[in-house]
Amino acid sequence: MAIVLDVMGGDKAPREIINGAVAASQILREKLILVGDIEKIERFYHHEYPNKIELVHASEVIGMDEKPIEAIRSKRDSSIVIGAKLVKQGAGKVFVSAGNTGAVAAASLLEWKQMKGYKRPAIAVTIPNLHGGFVLLDSGASPDISPESLVEFGEMGMNYAKSVMERRNPRVHLLNIGEEVGKGNAFTKKAYHCLEKYDWFAGNIESKDVFRKPCDVVVCDAFVGNMVLKTGEGIVDFILELIAQQLPKSKLARLPFYFAKKLLNPLKQQLDFAEYGGSPLLGLNELSIICHGRSDAKAIKNALLQAEKSIHHDLMALMKR
Repeated sequence: MAIVLDVMGGDKAPREIINGAVAASQILREKLILVGDIEKIERFYHHEYPNKIELVHASEVIGMDEKPIEAIRSKRDSSIVIGAKLVKQGAGKVFVSAGNTGAVAAASLLEWKQMKGYKRPAIAVTIPNLHGGFVLLDSGASPDISPESLVEFGEMGMNYAKSVMERRNPRVHLLNIGEEVGKGNAFTKKAYHCLEKYDWFAGNIESKDVFRKPCDVVVCDAFVGNMVLKTGEGIVDFILELIAQQLPKSKLARLPFYFAKKLLNPLKQQLDFAEYGGSPLLGLNELSIICHGRSDAKAIKNALLQAEKSIHHDLMALMKR
């Protein structure tokens, strides 16, 4: 079962994407299919590829700032479109890309269609907290949805938490402005009414509590989810920058901070998006994993390991059942 990787997507493509793929190939049991402009790829990689890696040429690249639908229609030989097609044809099992998120989602939807029972796709992002992390969805795929869609997102999130995060009995919370029943706007009130019929629903949860309290799956619409995700990323970068600014400039004066740095390294690692690889786009007949646009080799390597884990835990079959 091959994993298809878009080599041209992301701010650091193709160098970091290739390096991540080569590093992952030393661990993966699956074959890797790298899709991109072979001439450009060969400028950055001058060694012989491992046996597990195969190259597929794609002459076009969709930029990060291009409009998704227009781009995938006008650039049919782009690495994103070719990658999605390879999975549709059965050449690969999962598609991984750090490219234009909208284009990856649109190409995946057009090529694979929705899985029966799911009307809207959702991007599921793993976010760290004090209790081993949780999965937030939707974080960017479907901004305009009905409250009933959050039931589908809850089902998707539970399947992902069971198979990939290995949670035994995951519970689903609704992101809201308060824990009490009846809180929120018309959308969240209706969503609560839809969700409360299911025994896996654990009620409302506030955004400040998702980082402090135990939770497995948190659902919301994509507009809210993306705001939570981007705000969280910004706060982490802000705090790390503040800490860096407080350090003395002199190397000698920094010596007392050496041991504090060793203590903070695990924390920094836990907050690093590269440790989590990418975010699966759920609700379609096949699986794509969307990586951060800033992904480096470590992030790509972890995304590929995440893709293999999804295959071995049979995530898609679980969702279909």
